[in-house]
Amino acid sequence: MNAIILAAGLGTRLRPLTDNTPKALVEVGGKTMLEHQILNLKKAGVTNIVINIHYFGEQIIEFLKRNNNFGLNIKISDERELLLDTGGGIAKAGSLFENDAPILVHNVDIFTNVDLKKIYSECDKYDVMLVTEKPRSNRVLYFTNNQLCGWRNKATNETILTDEEYIPNANDERAFMGIHVLNAKTIRLMREYKEAFPLIPFYMNASKTGELNIGEMFCGDDIIRIDAGKPEVLAECKEIIDKFYL
Repeated sequence: MNAIILAAGLGTRLRPLTDNTPKALVEVGGKTMLEHQILNLKKAGVTNIVINIHYFGEQIIEFLKRNNNFGLNIKISDERELLLDTGGGIAKAGSLFENDAPILVHNVDIFTNVDLKKIYSECDKYDVMLVTEKPRSNRVLYFTNNQLCGWRNKATNETILTDEEYIPNANDERAFMGIHVLNAKTIRLMREYKEAFPLIPFYMNASKTGELNIGEMFCGDDIIRIDAGKPEVLAECKEIIDKFYL
């Protein structure tokens, strides 16, 4: 199994904890965020991981060396000279795998009890499978018949639709959880795009043109997901870690 851990972010919301260290190496419950994610992916059966780096990236490289890559095949996608945004970062990292197996993409600061092995095992119906939940903010995705069909910022009413005849429906609203699985075809298309680009507009365009089949795995109320982007939520992340992580 292949996985990408997105760890290149600046961690501005976690300051002062990230003044001198990358977000990925901030500790939660006695281990760094990065270690928690690596071990959780390993438990799910992942053997090959690519980690993208930017801010204080050399600290992440040294951390992995000290821990012998946790017994996995880990490669670094180096963005220290140019931060590539989420889409560009995935495109570069995805090109480093030596096989065409599906790739599970996981943000380093997302802590959840979602079953990663199940997600990976059910991804072959789509080119991209986004893991979703009920919306928590004004930015939402729309799915109908399990296909991505729209995006909207409800605060500004900015809307992108893959089908101009589709009328956004509150029952179709979803929030992206920061975890998804994509195939080699998707990586090849991303590599043809441009060097740095955001993820969701790329997916919206690829769905609209029919170049990619983009579906979802919707998680119900029994799934917990916490974004560890702010110091005040780290204690909540520790509760999830104590219950569901190694």
